[in-house]
Amino acid sequence: MCSCDIFCRVIDNYGDIGVCWRLARQLAGEHGLAVRLWVDRPDSLARLCPEADATLPRQCLHGVEVCHWSDPFPAVPPASLVIEAFACELPPAYIEAMAALTPPPVWINLEYLSAEPWVERCHKLPSPHPRLPLTKYFFFPGFTKETGGLLREHDLLERRNAFQGDPARRQAFWSLLGMDMPAPDTLLISLFSYENAALDELLDAWADSEQPILCLVPEGRILPQIGRYFADDPHAGSRYARGRLQVRVLPFLAQDRYDELLWACDVNFVRGEDSFVRSQWAGRPFIWQIYPQQDAVHRHKLQAFLDRYGAHLDPGQKCERLQPSPGCGWRGTGSAASDRPGQASRQCAATCNAARQTGHGRSLKTIWR
Repeated sequence: MCSCDIFCRVIDNYGDIGVCWRLARQLAGEHGLAVRLWVDRPDSLARLCPEADATLPRQCLHGVEVCHWSDPFPAVPPASLVIEAFACELPPAYIEAMAALTPPPVWINLEYLSAEPWVERCHKLPSPHPRLPLTKYFFFPGFTKETGGLLREHDLLERRNAFQGDPARRQAFWSLLGMDMPAPDTLLISLFSYENAALDELLDAWADSEQPILCLVPEGRILPQIGRYFADDPHAGSRYARGRLQVRVLPFLAQDRYDELLWACDVNFVRGEDSFVRSQWAGRPFIWQIYPQQDAVHRHKLQAFLDRYGAHLDPGQKCERLQPSPGCGWRGTGSAASDRPGQASRQCAATCNAARQTGHGRSLKTIWR
């Protein structure tokens, strides 16, 4: 059996460990690899996998051996396939042990997802070690066949279609959340995002909607703003109402349950990388809050994705970009253009509802800052 070590350092959110955990499970479950996932913050994994015990140095979860990446690093034999996630830098002693093997392990540096054209040129490029007989290869996920593609389980679309086509499965999902099945005329929105100054006006717009809206908010960084809006200290299970808007705070969901949330909703607000990809596999309209970077580098990444994603869409299915500018909450292009965030939010809700009613997989992407 081929063995694989995946190394992951959790930086600030759950995107890094989210991608690594999905990859580890898929390599073990679908490809039969003996996978060890080394993670420096097991508590972050525990949010995504409730069965995980953050206090254990080693444990087996879903066919994956999960190990606490601690210092000093233990003396372990390297795997035949070594994945260094997002340039996390392998332990020096582990690298030395890799160099002592004949043949040496395959060493892959898993990079962040991007739709930028240069990714195709850099995918699979070798990087020889300056001192040891080792070569690291760069692996770039992407949206074309010249890149490494996107993570997707072999049966994901079948499970999605079965869920969306079976009222009993959807009812079981809502029951698991402690909720009744929403009324058919309710617009269902999931909100998983970073902090955002425009949130109050977005919620105001939904409260003033002609259509009832149920907003489902998994625990995360946006929760303090939800609390300020409703003058409360929200937690999992909190419920709020204002006008036509109802808000339910959900616990931080395991990955499989989060997929079901995306499938159940009419429109999904997502962030970063992992939920961004999963929202596309969900086949629902989505709003992407790209991770902000210094010097506005993320804007180039966003535009590259919009150019590629919208290249073959009909005018009625075009991608729309909303972005902030000094002096107004949002500035947009296309039919969602607006000088006020409230108006843009109403247009967003109306567009998503229209896509829901017609069955079109229209997508909206936005930068929130």
